[in-house]
Amino acid sequence: MQTNKVIDYIVDWLKDYATNAGIKGFVIGVSGGIDSAVTSTLCAKTGLELLCLEMPIHQAESQVSRAANHINWLQGNFNNVHRELVNLTPVFDSLIAALPAVENEESRFMSLANTRARLRMTSLYYFAALNGYLVAGTGNKVEDFGVGFYTKYGDGGVDLSPIADLLKTEVYEIAKVLGINTEIIVAPPTDGLWGDDRTDEDQIGASYPELEWAMQMDDAGSVAEDFSGRQKEVFLIYKKFNSANKHKMLPIPVCEIPNSLK
Repeated sequence: MQTNKVIDYIVDWLKDYATNAGIKGFVIGVSGGIDSAVTSTLCAKTGLELLCLEMPIHQAESQVSRAANHINWLQGNFNNVHRELVNLTPVFDSLIAALPAVENEESRFMSLANTRARLRMTSLYYFAALNGYLVAGTGNKVEDFGVGFYTKYGDGGVDLSPIADLLKTEVYEIAKVLGINTEIIVAPPTDGLWGDDRTDEDQIGASYPELEWAMQMDDAGSVAEDFSGRQKEVFLIYKKFNSANKHKMLPIPVCEIPNSLK
């Protein structure tokens, strides 16, 4: 990958899109992870206004500090970067208290994890509307179009996706060229929705390089029987997530009424 040229291309794309839309800048949720660090830096390089939101919800201290350190680094390098801390923990706790109890605690736990992402999306759009900004998405190609590893109408609810055509390994390559803090580059990827230290790999069962390989094999028309051992296991993991999360990647289905019934 021609990394520097890709960086310039994305920055120009962001600036052109915002300018043509008559938008002043961008708002982005900074989590302390690699994707939001890279995306926020690319947005900052446009020279347009950038608002970085910190939105902790019972967040691990390591994630909070990485996010804060990254925004400090951004503000030290770009004069168009602003920050806002919105503590969503009391909002999340109040919502839990207002919801009725359920028998299936495991199902409730998953639902509440996704609720965290949707509260953050709501906050991002509040500030976007307030300031005339676009919400910049942080999803990469494997997450957005491979395994669908994001929350529908949560972190998937954005106005534009600057890095969605980049594989995770390519995001890391860009991060190194941009000079992203080492603590972010070496931190295991996590969605931060559970309030513990589980990683993306813990949840999915495969690493991002493995998933990228499976995505390429699937695009080439391979089937599980073409592989054995760990490769077959990873391919089946990829196919399971890809199939289960297809509804996130396709347009919302519309029931089209036949003209004969109108």
